[in-house]
Amino acid sequence: MSPTTVTCIGLSCKLFLNSGLASVTVNGLPTLIDALNSDKRNNGQGVVTVGNHISTLDDPVTWGILPARTYLSSRMTRWTLGASEVMFTNPVMSYFFRQGQVLETFRGMGIFQRSVDAAIDLLNQGEWIHLYGEGKINQPATYKTDESGKGYLPRFKWGVGRIISSPTTIPTVIPMWLTGFDTLMPEGRPFPYNFLPRVGARMSVTFGTPIPGSEISKVIESVRASSGADLDMRIRTEVTSMVHRAVERLGRTVSGNSLGKDL
Repeated sequence: MSPTTVTCIGLSCKLFLNSGLASVTVNGLPTLIDALNSDKRNNGQGVVTVGNHISTLDDPVTWGILPARTYLSSRMTRWTLGASEVMFTNPVMSYFFRQGQVLETFRGMGIFQRSVDAAIDLLNQGEWIHLYGEGKINQPATYKTDESGKGYLPRFKWGVGRIISSPTTIPTVIPMWLTGFDTLMPEGRPFPYNFLPRVGARMSVTFGTPIPGSEISKVIESVRASSGADLDMRIRTEVTSMVHRAVERLGRTVSGNSLGKDL
């Protein structure tokens, strides 16, 4: 059933994006396509995309930008982690999201739970994992700013660092930045509008330059060569920070120093 679910969801999202009800601008898509088509995946080098999380429809609508042929293969479809209390609320929903390649994740259980272990195992098989590093929706209006109006992306969860640093081969890590999805599904609307996309949203999806695996490896090796306690925790922290900086830096190139927050 997984290929059928993936195909139906992918085509539905593409149909929505091409319906005229919303518009989307895509930048850097060949970066992702090249990574997904790389022979390195057959040798156990997975792909990780990491982006900001600004609406409940970021996933799966974002992936409506992919070529239609990718929906015919679960290998060309992302795996992602999804909150148990939001997505796995009953047997029907649980079955649907599992078939849609979502790993059930329990908030508060930390970075050593089954979904994180499963994500690492999938990367060792050359699969594609998408992560929302913040672990929850943070719309630009909620971003913290300094006195000059410079916005800051909320910190990423340490699970990001564990997932990226733990596979046998460091995965290809691609930062992403989304805009406009928060206008498609604004937070805080009353029922039933909170379940209905807004017509006319103008969105963008941008893929940045992959973080060189050599830089990630250098961070890991540097920590391991140092002294002190809990080196694994320090590796996770350093790698998470590196990825956070890459995503935030991409956000500034797309949305300016405010990261899209209205000042």
